[in-house]
Parts: sequence; structure tokens; C-alpha cells
Amino acid sequence: MKYNRCGKSGLLLPEISLGLWHNFGSVDNFENAESIAVEAFDKGITHFDLANNYGPVPGSAETNFGKILWHNFQGNLRDEIIISTKAGYTMWDGPYGDWGSRKYLLSSLDQSLKRMKVDYVDIFYSHRPDPETPIEETMMALDYAVRSGKALYVGISNYSAEETRVAVDVLKQLGTPCLIHQAKYSMLERWVENGLLDVLEEKGVGCIAFSPLAQGLLTDKYLNGIPENSRAHNPNGHLKEDEVTAERIQKLVQLNEIAQNRNQSLAQMALAWLQKDKRITSVLIGASSVRQLNNNIDCLQSLEFSQDELNAIEKILS
Repeated sequence: MKYNRCGKSGLLLPEISLGLWHNFGSVDNFENAESIAVEAFDKGITHFDLANNYGPVPGSAETNFGKILWHNFQGNLRDEIIISTKAGYTMWDGPYGDWGSRKYLLSSLDQSLKRMKVDYVDIFYSHRPDPETPIEETMMALDYAVRSGKALYVGISNYSAEETRVAVDVLKQLGTPCLIHQAKYSMLERWVENGLLDVLEEKGVGCIAFSPLAQGLLTDKYLNGIPENSRAHNPNGHLKEDEVTAERIQKLVQLNEIAQNRNQSLAQMALAWLQKDKRITSVLIGASSVRQLNNNIDCLQSLEFSQDELNAIEKILS
């Protein structure tokens, strides 16, 4: 595992980080989740990414991760891992459990620390911009999280290029630099290329890509349509059936041919493709099993692309 410097900070993050968005909630098998986290650490993944509402039920991923920490990462091992969490989406009912107010963000952080049974997190994010709350208030809450010792660094997620520029400048004025931006980025979701990555490079902010496999679409699972046990077939999933169009499947088939010629799976190639841009600090993967985790980590065995390969991929995606 290679570790990349996060923006202009002193912090190094692994090329691959583990996200606990799925498969770590109260409805999931705890022993399986624990084995995934332990295997990830053993393979050099030191960064574990959560949010207050990850589950289901909301909060249960943090509770389960806290149990995993106490079972496996006691003593000095806490100093060898990076824990991040976020607040910004709906966590509880009523006027104080959503968006970007100081009250919500700091209350949520306190709750996250209690669920995980830790004194601090390494990175605390504003999970999304709040159109009704001044950005200064949201950034002041992040600044306070660091000054209070409850977070070592802060970041933002899902902010546009212009919102990012403002947020980074406000944090700089407050004296707490913005460490990182967590952005949705994949072969099929490329909005960050239209200005955001340029802002992050200019401001010295790292970038971690989430949903790099487009909720499983960039795997071999959908090459022949929508299987019964897929996320797209699940009415509660984040990938909808109408996103798996015939045109998109044809692109996936063509991409898979390139991947096979590289001796990679489609998923491995999609993960490697993101890392060709040195502005990407880390790629955030999920896993439903140790086997899937290791298959994704194996993308690191072939990160180089020829110009012909890049041109062919671009032609398919355009």
C-alpha cells in the first residue's frame, strides 16, 4: 500500500480507504463486518470512513465500528488508524438533526464520539452545504471541533467548486485549514473534473473519491442486465433500475473488454483509472466480504495506463 500526502498537510492517507456506508449497520452480520475491517487494516488500509447516519439504522455503523475498535485496535493501534465521520444529512427528527447549523454539527459529533467510544476523530466533515445556513457558521463549527480536541482535521463533502473555494477561504481565516474534500467521482460521474479538482489543487486540499464503482455499476454484475440480488433490483438501494440502461450496459461491456486485456476486472480497472490523477489522494471503497475487499485492493497491482488505453476509455465514456 502506498500512502499519499493529503493536499499540503502533514497527513498521509492510503491509496485505498474503506468506507462503512454499507454492510456495517445493525441489519448486517457483525462478524463479517469485523473480518472486513481487520483484513483491510492488515492489507495497509489505515483509513476508515463513516458518517453519523450510516447504518441502517442510522448511527449503527458507528456503534459497530466502535465495537470493532475495542475488539481489535486497543492501545497504540488507535494511533495507527484514521477515523473520519460526517454530519449534514438527516440524522434525527425535528429542527436540529439535519443540514449545517453549528448546533447540529457539534451535537452530532458528540454523539458520534459516544457511539464509537473514542475521544476524537481524525477527520470531521460537513457532509453537504446548507443553502439556509451561512457558510461561515458551518465552518466555525468545524473550526471549533478542532479547537475543542474532538477532531484533528476537518473536511467538506458534496460542495461545488465555488462553494469549496468559499469554505476553504473561511476556514483559512479561522486558522483551521480544510484538509480534504470527499466527492462522488467515477468513470460514470465526472463532475469534479469541471472545476473542483482545479480549486482543490490551487488551495492545497486533498480529494478522496467516493462511489468509485458507481454503486456497483462498474463491475461485471450488470454486463448482462440487472440480476436478482443486485442493488439496482433492491427498491431500497441507491442505484435505481432506470440508471441501468441498455446504452450504459453497452458501455460497460466495452470497458470490460479493455479491463480484460489489462488482466483486470472491470471494478479493478475503474479503481485504477481514478488514481491516474495525482490530485486524488485516496479512493474510498466498500466491501460486502473479505473476498470482495481483496479483489478491489488488487487494483493496485496495475495502476499504469497506456495512452491508447486512456483514449479508448475516453471514447467509450464520451
